[in-house]
Amino acid sequence: MTTAYDTPAVLAVAPNGARRGKADHAALPLTPAELAQAAADAVAAGASMIHLHVRDADGRHSLDADLYRAAIAAVEDATGDRLLIQVTSEAAGIYDAPAQIAAMRALKPGFCSLGLKEFLPEGAGRAAETDLYRLLDDLAAAGGRWQWILYDAHEVERLARLRDRGILPVAGGLDGGAAPVLYVLGRYAPGGGRPGDLVGFLAARAETGFEDPWMVCAFGPAELAATGAALSLGGHARLGFENNMTLRDGAPAPDNAALIGQAAGVAAALGRPVADAATARALFGIG
Repeated sequence: MTTAYDTPAVLAVAPNGARRGKADHAALPLTPAELAQAAADAVAAGASMIHLHVRDADGRHSLDADLYRAAIAAVEDATGDRLLIQVTSEAAGIYDAPAQIAAMRALKPGFCSLGLKEFLPEGAGRAAETDLYRLLDDLAAAGGRWQWILYDAHEVERLARLRDRGILPVAGGLDGGAAPVLYVLGRYAPGGGRPGDLVGFLAARAETGFEDPWMVCAFGPAELAATGAALSLGGHARLGFENNMTLRDGAPAPDNAALIGQAAGVAAALGRPVADAATARALFGIG
């Protein structure tokens, strides 16, 4: 019988994020051409997915649909079908929920990430719930899927309640596709995330009966250790300069591909094969 521990491990590269720039690392990719090269290098190192942020002409975080289309086209030209492309909808202190919804509706991405607390803050009223549900309906109708971004165990429980009440669809597509989740360990706080932070997420997951694929990302130098913990427990991992720019030995990582290569080595040591993009798409219910 196949278990989650036999499932190939999806390694996603998060090459830039919303906040860092060239001053943080000269190899941090910002332009479509730089993102395309980073994507190709990450695929060669073992990545099957990219978490994509785009920047405007001044290097600022953007959700502009045309900027996304240019970056997606460049990545696809460089990698063909060897990489599952996920766009972010992150607010980054710039956008509010209506603007995020409008941006995702304009783009209609095949796969996107949605921060639960950004799109549906605690105490949000029925109108906000309806707006989000309609966005998900639109995305699903266009063949799109999404991944929920969760920052603590409470959010795992809250997502389950929203599903149980019918406020959010159970699956990542209203026609029954998977709804993967990402557990974020730490943020930009000193020290970042720790592997032990995963315990609360998984306890809440067990209590709520979630069976959807899960992934972890950890801010800071414990990124690789957290990746190992997730892979050993049947999860998947997102790594890259968005979260961490340090190798296992504490030296600066030369590029994003080096971080993916380390994670692929951990997966091999644990006996989990690294997923290709076709496997990642199937796992996340993406056609």
